[in-house]
Amino acid sequence: MSANDDRDPLFRYDDPVFADERLLEITHLPGPDRIVGRDEQMQRVADALNPAIFGSEPNHLFIFGKTGTGKSLISRSVTKRVISEARRDDVTVKYAFIDCGEQNTEASIIKTIAQLVNDSSESGITIPDRGLGTGDYYKRLWQAVDRCTDVTIVILDEIDMLEDDEVLRKLSRAGENRRISDSSIGIIGISNKIDFPDHLSERVKSSLSRDELVFSPYDANQLVEILEKRRDAFHDGVLSGDVIPLTAALAAQEHGDARKAIDILRNAGRIAKKQNATRVTADHVRDAKEKTEADRFNELIEGSPQQAKAILYSLTLLTENSSEKEFPTKIIYNQYKEVANRLDFDVLSERRVQEILQEQNFLNVIQSEREGRGRGRGAHAKHRLLENPSIVKKVLLRDSRLAPLEEGASDTGDTASTGSRSRQNDTTGSRSERGNSSSGSNPDRSDGNNSSSGRENGSDRAGSGSADEDDANDETDQSDSDDASAGKDENGDASVGDEKAGDEQSSVGHWS
Repeated sequence: MSANDDRDPLFRYDDPVFADERLLEITHLPGPDRIVGRDEQMQRVADALNPAIFGSEPNHLFIFGKTGTGKSLISRSVTKRVISEARRDDVTVKYAFIDCGEQNTEASIIKTIAQLVNDSSESGITIPDRGLGTGDYYKRLWQAVDRCTDVTIVILDEIDMLEDDEVLRKLSRAGENRRISDSSIGIIGISNKIDFPDHLSERVKSSLSRDELVFSPYDANQLVEILEKRRDAFHDGVLSGDVIPLTAALAAQEHGDARKAIDILRNAGRIAKKQNATRVTADHVRDAKEKTEADRFNELIEGSPQQAKAILYSLTLLTENSSEKEFPTKIIYNQYKEVANRLDFDVLSERRVQEILQEQNFLNVIQSEREGRGRGRGAHAKHRLLENPSIVKKVLLRDSRLAPLEEGASDTGDTASTGSRSRQNDTTGSRSERGNSSSGSNPDRSDGNNSSSGRENGSDRAGSGSADEDDANDETDQSDSDDASAGKDENGDASVGDEKAGDEQSSVGHWS
């Protein structure tokens, strides 16, 4: 009788593929011997944090680089080594790692730092999850830092997602302002936006003296070495000879993303196990690449309103059916109106669509750039997808509310293909077309641009270039009132006009 004979037969108790799948998890922190191609960057981070070993204030540091270049990994790895070395000199160093993509408000960040460094047996205080104002959380943070640590290192990942940079000023000046007296604080800010410091407030710029470090992408050979050092996540002989080189090559196609390479390798193993395969092959890797890209994009847009998804779908159609990869807001808006009509969504104003595109740019779902139109003619925004359009479409169509788009995808694609070029050549014509067609629109359908006393004033402005960021500032409140009176929220559902106006406030941080 085997050891598993008395176990629940519903589950498996052996893993024919993975020996230790945890080695491939994003949260796994490898030992120094498993870190590849980052000796110089590791030394720079160590130099900044070195004073902490002796109980002195470390240098603040901003780290820049694209996704998957090892920024967070190196920051956490070096910090843990600092903590270990400081302990040998009876110096207490603690650290708090904050993902600003999930916690971006001043109160939530301060609360989390306090909870991570506090030891109630030493400080005599507790840090509740709720019930305190921001000022009270700061007071408890200072107490926890002073009583429980000699040095606190705060790592702010995706620091560009902060709602308010005031937290940086208060943390960096805590000692100078005598908020703490027996300890010090060091800040490591991590971002994939190298121009992030340019958008800091002047108060923060003047108080936050820091070093800066850029991580370059990994090359294909480095990715192979990184994956080889994770080979022991699998049983011996499970990986076919071409799996790791192919995985590295696929991840290196864009910008040498080690995180993506590891995710592909893990997903390839999971796909093989699901198929009851005894080996992981190149076919599993190719399937895993598509799954990895889809999962990543799904994480980015998870929780997005249906209206935002409709706008992204419109940009996807344009990208699929045009040789161009970047599109002005006006072109996207014209395509979006067709998509919204197919979904029976209320059509938002062009100004609101521009705001949603800016939000998606802020969230790194798309990339938006300003482009000059010539001397004296201002500038306008152009937008492009950052992900393969086939992946974007596949993920968007997972939403049941967008199902009608899948049913008529070919027709919609033909419309985008034949219409986008003509709209790009003659965008001004769309205004007159909208004006001429308004009399034939469905009076029972409220789209914010039809048959109202303010249509001639509001709709004409919406079609005349409010997509351009400069021109959008000249937009009056008419487009907002049009949206509010439309009777549906950004998920396409019925709502009260006053609530609608509140829901449509842009969620973009004050730096975007």
